[in-house]
Amino acid sequence: MGTTVVRHPAVAGRFYPNNPKTLRNDIQSYLGPGAEVVPALGCVVPHAGYMYSGHVAGSVYAHLDIPERCIVLCPNHTGIGHPLSIMSHGVWETPLGTVPIDVELGGALIREFSGLTEDSDAHRTEHAIEVQLPFLQAKRPEFSFVPIAIGTRDYEALGELGRVIAEVVTARSERVLVIASSDMNHYESDQVTRVKDRKAIDRILALDPRGLYDVVTTEDISMCGYGPTVAMLTAAKHLGATKAELVQYATSGDVSGDRQMVVGYAGVVVR
Repeated sequence: MGTTVVRHPAVAGRFYPNNPKTLRNDIQSYLGPGAEVVPALGCVVPHAGYMYSGHVAGSVYAHLDIPERCIVLCPNHTGIGHPLSIMSHGVWETPLGTVPIDVELGGALIREFSGLTEDSDAHRTEHAIEVQLPFLQAKRPEFSFVPIAIGTRDYEALGELGRVIAEVVTARSERVLVIASSDMNHYESDQVTRVKDRKAIDRILALDPRGLYDVVTTEDISMCGYGPTVAMLTAAKHLGATKAELVQYATSGDVSGDRQMVVGYAGVVVR
């Protein structure tokens, strides 16, 4: 047996607190008092610093019954690694402890979809999955997950990834949550961002992955995680999803007060 691959925190102390007690307290404040919990198939959750988007992420996770296994899809912000980079073994560290990668689930995805490449380099400094894990740990201390960083804009590849995820999940007798980590429009005015984001959100709520892809690309909406969201929606539809709900929407301007240049954040639950 070789040594275990450990993915160390890259943004603890910057995007979220690196002190475990402070982090737990912050997450509990974002989760809020008891919300109605639903067994969802998928979700869209933002990944900015908790100061800006933690309340939106918390509003999503507050509603989710987290299963024992999750697949977390994120955009590849760094440009490092392969277009579809998966880690199928090892552990991820956060200030709240370690989370194991689901070897069985990750291995099945690689076997079924040749487009996926084992590549830990793509994940080493990418923040978009890391910031989700403390929320998941707070909600369910014992779980495993599969991280996939998406750097392709090819609709066919995104759709195929979604279809394969659905096939692999269907072959198991348990529910698996598919999380798409994404912020919405970037660095335009609050007014413009809200209009653009509404167009993208409407396609998500319609469970329309092709429509989302088309509106993002034709309307110049800088939603960083549209690829993960297209794959998640495709998977959820194949798994029988019938409804998507916008749990919360905000922009960074709501926190910073700067309305000239904002980032949008949408929290969506798919079931």
